[in-house]
Amino acid sequence: MEEALKLLMRGAEHIVPADGLATKLERAEAQGRQLRIKLGVDPSSSDLHIGHAVVLRKMRQFQDLGHRVVLIIGDFTATIGDPSGRSKTRPVLSLEETRRNGETYVAQATRILDSDTEKLEIRHNSEWLAPLDFAGIVQLASGYTVARMLERDDFSRRYREGTPIGVHEFLYPLAQAYDSVAIRADVELGGTDQLFNLLVGRDVQREFDQEPQVALTTPLLEGTDGVAKMSKSLGNYIGISESPEVMFKKAMRVPDALLYRYAELCTDLDLDLMKRMIEGDVMEAHRAFARELVRTYYGEDPIVDAEVRYDFIARGGIPEDIPEFRVPEGN
Repeated sequence: MEEALKLLMRGAEHIVPADGLATKLERAEAQGRQLRIKLGVDPSSSDLHIGHAVVLRKMRQFQDLGHRVVLIIGDFTATIGDPSGRSKTRPVLSLEETRRNGETYVAQATRILDSDTEKLEIRHNSEWLAPLDFAGIVQLASGYTVARMLERDDFSRRYREGTPIGVHEFLYPLAQAYDSVAIRADVELGGTDQLFNLLVGRDVQREFDQEPQVALTTPLLEGTDGVAKMSKSLGNYIGISESPEVMFKKAMRVPDALLYRYAELCTDLDLDLMKRMIEGDVMEAHRAFARELVRTYYGEDPIVDAEVRYDFIARGGIPEDIPEFRVPEGN
């Protein structure tokens, strides 16, 4: 049990309640049953990067401990638009767009998750949210107050600033909470920006006479620029489907100050050893991280070629993939 908790707490930001995870694990072991570990994702993008993978890796740890993870594709909630961390109403996607992105998301996520059907369950929340009639929505909303909703940082900030908040945005946390009811979640995972939503899930489960889930959050990973959250649109990302050569090159560009954090959240490297390497030879620490990142997604074979390729370019070698531009005559 101590080893299991140590593994699951590595890189965890919040566990609510603090002793809840240990209690759930002990009870599941005594009863000989799997815990149901929930992660809901709104597939607003079709490409995953190692920032997305932080919470997926936590799910894999639960799988390796013998538990069942439920990956919920938020094809319905994505049509509402998650207001988490938003300073204005988020653009919504069509059901068709979310389902297309969801297919790609699952294909990439299963590079991290164990696809054994005894350990992985994939669901779409349109299964239970689409059939809800207006009476069901009113019943769901009746257990939560506007005052509680305004405790949420992004809502309270927008309210103070006079920035519009759509009523439908108040429904998003409730819809996500109803996902927990529908699948009877024991633990829900999410980024730190999802903590409020995860706690709403605990409250709504009580309303439906279910034992509240444990909320476990993981940090939002900074991008390779060392400033903003990792994002494809900002170009500061390392994609999990990028080639080993590109992955190695980008890993070498991680700021020194963030290298330990990347190692903790994105790999299984020994953190005590990594700390000593960073303090002693930071360049070798970068290489150890880059090798491990490639190993995580591609195995052992491509590591040497990726590193040789990186060194060749770093010494001034000319890459084959230089963009070509044709200059019109006379210019």
